[in-house]
Amino acid sequence: METALPNKYSRLRSTLSPAETDARLRWVDHVAQLMDSQFRLPGTNFRFGLDPLLGLIPVVGELGTFAVSAALVLTMVRHGASRKVVVLMVLNILLDTVVGSIPVIGNLFDFAYKSNERNVRLLRRHYGEARYQGSGNGLILLVVLALLGILVLVGWASYELFRWAWAYFQ
Repeated sequence: METALPNKYSRLRSTLSPAETDARLRWVDHVAQLMDSQFRLPGTNFRFGLDPLLGLIPVVGELGTFAVSAALVLTMVRHGASRKVVVLMVLNILLDTVVGSIPVIGNLFDFAYKSNERNVRLLRRHYGEARYQGSGNGLILLVVLALLGILVLVGWASYELFRWAWAYFQ
């Protein structure tokens, strides 16, 4: 099985072990764990991260976690994730962001649904199947535009929700 490296590193393919290749994406694992499962509820095996905690802050928290998730996906795209894997990752983030934006239900959902860890598992499975496709530079622009569009829609929906709530309680 050939090591999954960008084209500019093709001369190094035979010299790097799979463990060294994995080291390139070590920070992706670390950030995904921080966002989804850094902390453990005492006396249980239930784990949670910063994502559900930040989600408790209306609008800002959900947009912040969305931005971190988007940065993770962009990094994975740069390291050769295929279009199919990227679409699945973006759908994970979209589901997490949209459902997570719903008051109370979204907060509970954020504790259970760990989109960043799902995305890392997708990428590892993708690498394990030796389906690396290159740098994905063209796909990066598409993903950035899609994620920015989602970010704008979530921001607008949050604004409208707060505007409606303000008028309702006046």
